[in-house]
Amino acid sequence: MNSFAVCLFVFFATQSLSNLVVNAIPDSSVEFPGRLSVFTVPLAFPTSVYSSYYGVFRPGPTHQPQPVIVDPILNITFPFNLTNSDEIFPNRGDGGDPVLFPPAAANLTDADADALVSIAITQIVSILETSSNSGMSGNCSRCLSALSVGQLVARLAPTRLPASMVSLCKRMKFRTDTVCEELYHENTFGASWTQVLSHADIMGSDGRYICASLSPKFCPPPDVVPVRVKFPRPRPTCPRTPRRSGSRVKVLHLSDLHLDTRYETGSEAACTTGRLCCRLRENPYPGRIIHPATLFGNYLCDSPFYLALAALQSIEPLTGTSLKHPPVFTLYTGDLAPHEPEDRLSRSFLYATEDAVWQMFKRYIGGPIYAALGEHYGWIDNSTQTQAALHYGAYAVNHPLCLRIITLNTDFYYRNNIYAYLHADDPDFSGIFTFLVAELQKAEDVGQRVWIVGHSPSGWQGLNALPGGSEMLYQIIERYSPHVIANVFFGHTHEDQTTIYYKNNGTNQTAEKAIASAWIGPSLTPLTNLNSGYRLYEVDSGSWEVFEAWTFYADVNTFSSLNTSSENDGPVFKLEYSTRKAYGKAANNWPHDAPLNATFWHLVTEAMERDRELVSLFNTYQGKSSIKTPNCTSLACAQAKICYIRSGSTALGRQCPQGFSSVQADYDGVNF
Repeated sequence: MNSFAVCLFVFFATQSLSNLVVNAIPDSSVEFPGRLSVFTVPLAFPTSVYSSYYGVFRPGPTHQPQPVIVDPILNITFPFNLTNSDEIFPNRGDGGDPVLFPPAAANLTDADADALVSIAITQIVSILETSSNSGMSGNCSRCLSALSVGQLVARLAPTRLPASMVSLCKRMKFRTDTVCEELYHENTFGASWTQVLSHADIMGSDGRYICASLSPKFCPPPDVVPVRVKFPRPRPTCPRTPRRSGSRVKVLHLSDLHLDTRYETGSEAACTTGRLCCRLRENPYPGRIIHPATLFGNYLCDSPFYLALAALQSIEPLTGTSLKHPPVFTLYTGDLAPHEPEDRLSRSFLYATEDAVWQMFKRYIGGPIYAALGEHYGWIDNSTQTQAALHYGAYAVNHPLCLRIITLNTDFYYRNNIYAYLHADDPDFSGIFTFLVAELQKAEDVGQRVWIVGHSPSGWQGLNALPGGSEMLYQIIERYSPHVIANVFFGHTHEDQTTIYYKNNGTNQTAEKAIASAWIGPSLTPLTNLNSGYRLYEVDSGSWEVFEAWTFYADVNTFSSLNTSSENDGPVFKLEYSTRKAYGKAANNWPHDAPLNATFWHLVTEAMERDRELVSLFNTYQGKSSIKTPNCTSLACAQAKICYIRSGSTALGRQCPQGFSSVQADYDGVNF
């Protein structure tokens, strides 16, 4: 008996087959996977999800609940003031987080430190205001020289650097005064910037990355670092690929919930302060509300409790999965907390938010949940937690059905992680890609299938991932696809997108060269200008190929018209589309028994080249059918969308027309 057969025997000996198998034989007549294609969520809040609520803050038709969140592992009950928006503690005032600076290289007196800072600011201003014909080659050289001065302060008087950065930012008018404080105060990112500047190779790639992140007017984004991944063994001449079992299982994909425990119903939902809306204190119109925040959410706000629980309640009738009949597993591709400014976040607040979400999921989703990063207890077991700690938030688990699930901490190549600017010439300094290769090699050696799960995509328009890390991931996916890697999953963008990987680093993009694809999951949060959505996959339990994908959504634009006096008039979640039905005919009448793989998606892009209406359809689905989604009717937009889909790396994405990548605002690309 081979290893796959052993897995099946062990698994089905301990599980109810009826709970897991969807169809033993593919059935193209199946229109939707659950008992309903449209479900109206009851208005009444499911109070049993949480054991108790603070004071008068029980769920009601005019306000959000404030449940008492208890951490069962740490045995902590989180206080009400963590989530009470009237008592938001600025600058991490709940005392939960230390502010960490690198040790000073010298024991300066206060007077000496003040003098050093004063001289440094004067020098930096002089450098930045120097004309380009002064002997320096341009803005990039001036920025690097200024960083060198800043590095001296970071090393000799580290605790003084954040205030210096705030002062310099305001003086040079790099940003507004408020944004300067948010970016560089020691309680936001100032201490982190101090650590980065203290250790960075300023005159090397590190400095160029830092300058490019501060402003594209300083340095252009650095070119792709020439890297070559070292693999333990060459690709097999005749690689083994696990065969299809003929049985289908359901996999749920949720992403980017961004639960906002401070959301206030009736507050201003269209604030202009630059911070998260749906807060009384963020009202730009004193004494009046122009756009009241609805009970279930708004386009410029993160998910309130009511929306999060409404989405979870819709899963059973729409997908046919529940606690009693669970999906074989669920993927969660990251982001639980709201988009609060850094000075309104704390470790305790984040823990409380994670616990609140965990209790929701435990109430409505059966089976294991594999989350990108996987840092929180309760999501993964103790041994997997140990592995995640060793590999900086990455872990691998073997599902009983012989699938290996590998999660990556994509923060190591995410452009907004300033720590990623250190050791920029070595994208694998953390060892994250060494870990990935080792796990994939194990899978190849035993003929096992793998799903890779991460948060930030590696390509698309080329702006999310730093080029070095993106390039390494592309090479790894190419080496182990399609015989080992069956699928890749991301979140982060909040939009419904897909990405194709090709042989030869994408230099020849054809259907024959397409080897892997990434499903980028839609967000549960409506932020920004999107509807709320999630996805279900129908997967062969032997090959782990996706044969169908259904996407569900709720129209946020309808939330303001809900009748909160009726217990049965909550939001409507419904099937948005079937991937096979939406695109199968266009993809050369894709066979009903063929998986929705990279070849399928490439044929879809070829159909888009012939049919502009198919591009418009993809564009509509990208925003989950939001009324806020801009039209994509020009040739430039069509060509850009096709290019984004075919771009699995930053290098490829940068070659695409820019300005059409996100549907969360009007396009600013050049039409032709």
